[in-house]
Amino acid sequence: MHNIVSAIFLAENIKKIEIQAPRIAKKRKAGQFVMIRVSEQGERIPLTIAGSDPEKGTVTIIVQGMGKSTRELNMKEAGDTIHDIVGPLGTPSHIEKFGTAVSIGGGVGTAIAYPTAVALKEAGNYVITINGARTKDLVILEKEMRAVSDEAFITTDDGSYGFHGFVTQKLQELIDSGRTIDYVLAIGPIPMMKAVAEVTRPYGIHTVVSLNPVMVDGTGMCGGCRVTVDNEIRFACVDGPEFDAHKVDFKNLSDRNRMYLGEEQQSTEAFSHKCRLGHQQ
Repeated sequence: MHNIVSAIFLAENIKKIEIQAPRIAKKRKAGQFVMIRVSEQGERIPLTIAGSDPEKGTVTIIVQGMGKSTRELNMKEAGDTIHDIVGPLGTPSHIEKFGTAVSIGGGVGTAIAYPTAVALKEAGNYVITINGARTKDLVILEKEMRAVSDEAFITTDDGSYGFHGFVTQKLQELIDSGRTIDYVLAIGPIPMMKAVAEVTRPYGIHTVVSLNPVMVDGTGMCGGCRVTVDNEIRFACVDGPEFDAHKVDFKNLSDRNRMYLGEEQQSTEAFSHKCRLGHQQ
């Protein structure tokens, strides 16, 4: 069992959770993730490590409650426990002094982009961050992203805060202004990452995305997280999760991620029904 040190909501259905995990806190690097089981019977959930405190022996994750397991995790509070946490997993982000680096986070993807933005800044890059959300209430980690940025932009789909539009429009605006951009990291929904790749492709800007396929064990044994990159099969949990955006087969990734939608829906509906019954008792 691992103790939850703190748990606070950053936005609707998005929770920041700090978990006691000393060994992971000492070893983790930007871009890596953990596999969590809320209970002994629970499924494994892959979650990127948003931060760590080696002295306290804690790691921080940011969870969007979408399906049964993530919603169950977001019901946890400080003082509660989770059954197990395994990590750090995955290949760390490749960090060097690129020059001008743009870190783009879409929705809860900002939580994944943040630690890499920190590492890029520490490596001496000029860091520009673009933090996108559907609406103002869903913007997360604004203060933290600004703290590691030379320039920071917020975009909202509905124009309720910051730039009215998509992260890709802000990125295109920066390119059109004549800025030299040497590196782009984009993390968020699959359509958003694909769109960023298409924006940077004509300019030959090195672009990296963090993929989120279905994962089961997180160690490469099950093969569930296979993705097609440069016409070759790769495993996101050990070869990634970060890959060259211009070589990713996003259609294949999207199709594979939809394979279990029916089962996920049934599981979520059963969990919601159980929760409603609990409230009525």
